[in-house]
Amino acid sequence: MQKQALSILKSIFGYDSFRGQQAAIIDHIVRGKDALVLMPTGGGKSICFQIPAMLKDGLAVVISPLIALMQDQVITLNELGIKAAALNSSLSAQQQRDIARDLMAGKIKFLYVAPERLVQERMLSFLQHLPIALFAIDEAHCVSQWGHDFRPEYLQLGQLAKLFGDVPRVALTATADTRTQQEIVDKLQLHQAKTFVASFDRPNIFYRIQSKEQPRKQLLNFLIDKKEVAGIVYCMSRKRVEETAAFLCSQGYNALPYHAGLSSEIRNTNQQRFINEEGIIMVATIAFGMGIDKPNVRFVAHLDLPKSLEAYYQETGRAGRDGLPSEAWMVYGLQDVLLNQQLIVQSEASEQHKKVELYKLQAMLALCEETRCRRQVLLAYFDEVLAEPCGYCDNCRDNVQTWDATEAARKALSAIYRTGQRYGVGHLVDVLLGRGTDKVRELGHQYLSVFGIGKQITEKTWRTLFRQLIIRNLVTIDLEGFSGLRLTDNCRAVLRGEEKLQLRVDQIPKLDKPRTVIHHVREDEKKLWEALRTLRRRLAEEHNVPPYVIFHDATILEMLRLKPRTLGDMAMINGIGSHKLENYGPAFLEVINGEQSVSDSRARDIQYEIIALARAGMVVEQIAHKLNCTSRVVYRALAEAISQQQLSLEQALDLPEDLLDRIRHSFLEEEYKLASVPKVYKQLGGEVEEGVLYCVHSALADIFG
Repeated sequence: MQKQALSILKSIFGYDSFRGQQAAIIDHIVRGKDALVLMPTGGGKSICFQIPAMLKDGLAVVISPLIALMQDQVITLNELGIKAAALNSSLSAQQQRDIARDLMAGKIKFLYVAPERLVQERMLSFLQHLPIALFAIDEAHCVSQWGHDFRPEYLQLGQLAKLFGDVPRVALTATADTRTQQEIVDKLQLHQAKTFVASFDRPNIFYRIQSKEQPRKQLLNFLIDKKEVAGIVYCMSRKRVEETAAFLCSQGYNALPYHAGLSSEIRNTNQQRFINEEGIIMVATIAFGMGIDKPNVRFVAHLDLPKSLEAYYQETGRAGRDGLPSEAWMVYGLQDVLLNQQLIVQSEASEQHKKVELYKLQAMLALCEETRCRRQVLLAYFDEVLAEPCGYCDNCRDNVQTWDATEAARKALSAIYRTGQRYGVGHLVDVLLGRGTDKVRELGHQYLSVFGIGKQITEKTWRTLFRQLIIRNLVTIDLEGFSGLRLTDNCRAVLRGEEKLQLRVDQIPKLDKPRTVIHHVREDEKKLWEALRTLRRRLAEEHNVPPYVIFHDATILEMLRLKPRTLGDMAMINGIGSHKLENYGPAFLEVINGEQSVSDSRARDIQYEIIALARAGMVVEQIAHKLNCTSRVVYRALAEAISQQQLSLEQALDLPEDLLDRIRHSFLEEEYKLASVPKVYKQLGGEVEEGVLYCVHSALADIFG
């Protein structure tokens, strides 16, 4: 079964090997067992249920919460040559009848459906008359009443266990702490399911968090090298969304607003532009993003504080789904803390739910004030240990400064106590700095012992200190009164001098050198890079699909570096399966070969070196290691050398005679005509690397023409 799965992975999806636990998950589901899969955004969750569905007879039913998410998956599968459809409210009655007819005729392999439609009695009855291969419940964290994306309809999905007892169910999500995992198992009745937890790490994302000083100016500094790439800017309010989008447009950026207050027509138009066009910045509330599968979002920026680490992880995870370098940037301030706490306390939720939400907010704030590696702290929240600092976040990259704030904190705490524990930060700072404002004089606070005792510290530092005292729970905000600060029991040790307080110094870093623009494409590569992306955009318009459905940026980048000369070369590039190779390969080859010039001299040099090393008796792995290149490059060079009679097959490869005979027999099944490499690869069940097959094909082509 594993060989068949690998064969599908290569021939359909264009990848040579599985990542992480994908192979184990696929094997588990194929054997008819239930599973809970936790895998980060962009980690390859879809393949975990798509390949088992292809290996099993019957229909795969995928429960998905958003129409945009369904449409994206359906388009992607159809472009791979796999028949998929979605049943949702955007379809006419006739379109729905057509899909039902195709389902009964067995013409559809994947059916995407919303949970509220699936649980309708009529729909469940209809499905019971069809052979079902599996149920995949995507975004399974939506079942959690503690989560930020709770959807009541998900609670009804547990009945699938009784109605389709013999059909395997797989629940998938990118964000679920231990509590949420247990809730998914309980509510979906996955009690016999095996849980697969992949690493939550997204190593391609650079994390940076700054204190909020001049947010618009800070945002412009962050975006200065990002006019050509797609990104998302999250804001808490609709008003700020529209103001920020207008501001960015005035600064020359292609920015669009998105929030629930806009008409559905405007939202849909802006969303489609973001999906289909390059270089669009979407300024949005959290209403945007869950249904977006765009893999080349290069950054996610937050102008306001997310309410939990789950929300932060999921929102930042919309960047860099293609694995290329991306950034997560955020600014936050004391007002963010106050507003989030007010929203929680003043909500109509139960007291227990409010406690959970406040705990989650506290964890989010702790990440902001952290002096250690951001990634280590973020992963620890999801019960994952990162042994060493990542080296790819602001705390690792910059020199984080701290200061002994013990004495200053004691003064601040004393000021809160002496003024009656009822005033906000602004008034307390005035008292500490000895400012004789009207309010200070009216209250007589100029006569307090704490008046003017903090003149040696700047106002900015005092404000930062109060924010950090709140986040460390030494001070709390009276949310039921006038937002005055109150002392907590936790501050006693500091007041008594029993505990030292080491706090981080707020820094506004200088603008870093660009890290993500055009994915490190060199100056001499930009012309071909743009030519390939232009072709992709034209083909996408012709086929009425988003550009990334044609090829991901990562695939385009590999084309740019490998410069394939033949369809055989191109088939060895990640992300190019047989269907896409047939549909798009010739057009991309024409652009690549038309653009190649003297810049190919390096490629020719490597070609000569590979031939020389092969003649000297080195095997593929040794050559790749010595020349610091991939095995694909070596196989491609060997296949070309064989076709040009610069090498014999025996010089290029050291294959057992019985294996070589089997490969030759597979190629020669059709009289006087060679079978294609993808066909032979599939026939051999993925047992033999495609690079080997291309070499044998080249040798046979010389004989059979």
